[in-house]
Amino acid sequence: MIDMHIHTTYSDGDKTVEEVLKTCEEKKLEYISITDHNTCKQYEDNALNKNIFTGKIIKGVEMNATFKNKKIEVLGYKIKEPKIIEEWSKKFFSEKVLRNEQEESKRKLLDICDKKGIIYDETKIEKDIPLTDYITIYIYKELMRHKENYEILGEYAKSLDVFIRKGLMNPDSEYYTGSVNIPKPQYTDVIDVIHKAGGLAFLAHPFEYRFNDTINFIKELKKEKELDGIECFHPSANEEERKLLLKYAKKNNLYISGGSDYHGKKKPDIEIGIGRGNLNISKETIKEWVDL
Repeated sequence: MIDMHIHTTYSDGDKTVEEVLKTCEEKKLEYISITDHNTCKQYEDNALNKNIFTGKIIKGVEMNATFKNKKIEVLGYKIKEPKIIEEWSKKFFSEKVLRNEQEESKRKLLDICDKKGIIYDETKIEKDIPLTDYITIYIYKELMRHKENYEILGEYAKSLDVFIRKGLMNPDSEYYTGSVNIPKPQYTDVIDVIHKAGGLAFLAHPFEYRFNDTINFIKELKKEKELDGIECFHPSANEEERKLLLKYAKKNNLYISGGSDYHGKKKPDIEIGIGRGNLNISKETIKEWVDL
């Protein structure tokens, strides 16, 4: 069994690299990738020198990207030059940029809440969160404390993912927070930097974006800049959606990957290796590219 999509405290996960490695070893995973957002610093962690995990670790990263004003993520695997990722990321994800993004995201979302009559206590929203984390997670947590908000929010109260993907990131939604005034890494540039670092570029969790036509969206991406692969196995995709992605990937000679997208307690229903209980991804899934 494998898990090629795991987050730690180096981005928005709440478990250290050492804790993650111990869990992966307990679960007897054969291949893993720690894909923290926009950084490869996790691969400098001393825990990697302690022989905690006896399986194989593939250096990875998950990069934020923008394509036609839509926010997506691209997974980079087999990164040979992590320093290239780190240097490139500075202009988009420096401490100053991330701080400004947190502040602007908070202001825009609370403005929408005020206009909608949504109840919240700003003093209850966690402060001093890591700059690599998303303030919207903590605002949503506060909104969900008030039962009166469930009716106002409607479908957006179903889950954090729905709230973010169908609401805050969706230009057609009344909860769309708009374009935050910070530098935005473009899809084509993200693909280029992953390749420059010696890696392979995979579109992360296509069905998590909740587009009306996911396959056509992938086709649009490929016209702009070719992908190396697709993350076909992910908790956001049901069995039929996985089959659709697998069929498309095989037809278009794209590599396949998959993972739990583990974040620890921030996504309490997601476990390493099995996601919501039914991933169990075989190492055969990645055999075509993992040992190239």
